[in-house]
Amino acid sequence: MLVAESPSTEVAEQRVLLGQRLVAEGKLSARDLDRALAAQRETGGLLGRVLVRLGLVTELDVAQALAAQTRLPLLLADAFPAVLPVIKQVAPAFFRTHRILPLDVRDETLQVVMATPQDEFALQALRLATGLKISTAIGIESEIDAALARGLEDEGEEGSDADQLDAASASDFVEHLRDLASEAPVIRLVNVLIGRVTDLRASDIHLEPFDDGLHVRYRIDGVIDTYEVIEPRLAAAVVSRMKLLAQLNIAERRLPQDGRIKTRVKGRELDLRVSTVPTVHGESVVLRVLDRASVRFSLADLGFSPDTLAGFEALLARPHGILLVTGPTGSGKTTTLYGALSKLDANALKILTVEDPVEYQLDGINQIHVHPQIGLTFASALRSILRQDPDIIMIGEMRDGETAQIAVQSALTGHLVLSTLHTNTAASAVVRMTDMGVERYLITSTVNGVLSQRLVRRLCQHCRRPADLPAEVVASSGLARVLQPGQAALTAPGCAHCRGTGYWGRSAIHELLLVDDVIREAILRGADASQLHELARRGSLVTLYEDGLRKVAAGATSLEEVMRVTQDQSDG
Repeated sequence: MLVAESPSTEVAEQRVLLGQRLVAEGKLSARDLDRALAAQRETGGLLGRVLVRLGLVTELDVAQALAAQTRLPLLLADAFPAVLPVIKQVAPAFFRTHRILPLDVRDETLQVVMATPQDEFALQALRLATGLKISTAIGIESEIDAALARGLEDEGEEGSDADQLDAASASDFVEHLRDLASEAPVIRLVNVLIGRVTDLRASDIHLEPFDDGLHVRYRIDGVIDTYEVIEPRLAAAVVSRMKLLAQLNIAERRLPQDGRIKTRVKGRELDLRVSTVPTVHGESVVLRVLDRASVRFSLADLGFSPDTLAGFEALLARPHGILLVTGPTGSGKTTTLYGALSKLDANALKILTVEDPVEYQLDGINQIHVHPQIGLTFASALRSILRQDPDIIMIGEMRDGETAQIAVQSALTGHLVLSTLHTNTAASAVVRMTDMGVERYLITSTVNGVLSQRLVRRLCQHCRRPADLPAEVVASSGLARVLQPGQAALTAPGCAHCRGTGYWGRSAIHELLLVDDVIREAILRGADASQLHELARRGSLVTLYEDGLRKVAAGATSLEEVMRVTQDQSDG
């Protein structure tokens, strides 16, 4: 039934490499092969497993190509025996570890099926342990795992409980792996879910399990909406597929996990940050889309009003001090910091960043990805990079007092420090720093300015038209102060281009708090955030809401959108 022993050296020399064979058979493109080889160099492992994990081919494709390459027969699950032979000389754990399924012992030959027949170590170990010749066939990895979990019995009482638990765990693992990697419909479905992000311009994909199935939701221009519901029987398979692509442990469904998927969609390289958390109905998965091609790193393209941009660039030109960007999660703070860094001359300056994670790689800038699990925190990284003689330091986020203290010391010793804080207003950033334990006199000595921002959706250029706003709304909202005589605000009812939303893309609104002598004196007095905000408004501060109204007058967005994103502002 099977071919005895391994192919000869002469045959081995005539083999075509697995990846090249798949390309020649039309199962894989040359570009995808290059991508898989790059992933293999980074993560290790066999090329076939990498190709399956990336969703480029199925397990069956790999097994068929491997069978042609090695000239060994391919054996599928329906040909496996119902009862496996007992091989007393070999521990069951060995078969599981090396994914070797014993089929039969006949004429002093042990017939086995393997997922990796090129594993000479395992074959030699079997020969030595059994004293038998080995006859090998190729099988699909998940089918071998399932057969081993289902049919391999342990000999003896000692350790049987542990091995039974191991078999149960392997069975659980295999069920997910089978759904995930060997079923072409699931692979195609996951590829469609990810592929939609470019057409929809989505920033996030949410897969949420409920009784009626897996709800697929996309966040587009900051607003999330349900796109479809995947039937319950496919829910676990789709989630497992996502986890495998992100190199997560698909057998672990009780704990949160984080990973990353790098893929190509319609010619664009996408980086997806993957987060899973357990819920009562199963695992919820969120994929955040990092699309370098869609991100603008130029400050001029980020929606700055001319006066705000001039003030922000002046702060960037300072030789030392702290410049903060504040706002809630998803308000574009990191993009603004990247825009600030891209404006600086990386050739003339030593620029270092500490981020969690590094979302986009910038030319000429040294970027550090923190790893708290191994002790590389924001604080420890900052202590080290100060010995790297930087001119400018960017801290992804000021999360704790230690990080804030080091940032202050860095600014005092002649460095320009850029960072973010999660606060609702620019003035609140000062209070947050005091809450972190930074003395007020140190804040006044180091903080040059604080930029607060939000993202508003842009009106669709194809269907926008004058809005019929009541006169009392125009007056009470403050629009009357920024509209020209006879000018009307705009709205967009929705069209095919914007998929009926009325919006296409996003822009930022800002408020820039300059820490001048008046603000410094108020900080030293112990003024709270509302007092600092009011003092700044008496000066040159244009609030988020007021900047939003200017965008409404310019026809960039609607009054409803500005009110939606600034409803946490007291002056909105």
